[in-house]
Amino acid sequence: MPLARRVPKRGFHSPFRVEYQIVNVEVLGKLAADGKVQNGIVTPDVLVKLGVIKKAEMPVKVLGNGELKTTLNVSAHAFSKSAVMKIETAGGKTQTISSTPKE
Repeated sequence: MPLARRVPKRGFHSPFRVEYQIVNVEVLGKLAADGKVQNGIVTPDVLVKLGVIKKAEMPVKVLGNGELKTTLNVSAHAFSKSAVMKIETAGGKTQTISSTPKE
């Protein structure tokens, strides 16, 4: 019997799991401080051009690690509660993008 069939299988792997590309608020703050963000608008396309994320096709999630001192309008597929709080207290706005392609 082949080894792959002899070894016990453990756990469950959901076929519906969504893998996000992670961007922290700290990274957004550094980009804004360096002047790399134009007009304070951050989208997944902008993040790909700046090299923060690798693939424009994968969904982006913004996490609240770090501080933000500049006003930014951030568009992403998902946000953590702390990220929304930090962006809005800095005077910015968050916009959730739908992850399903528009047809």
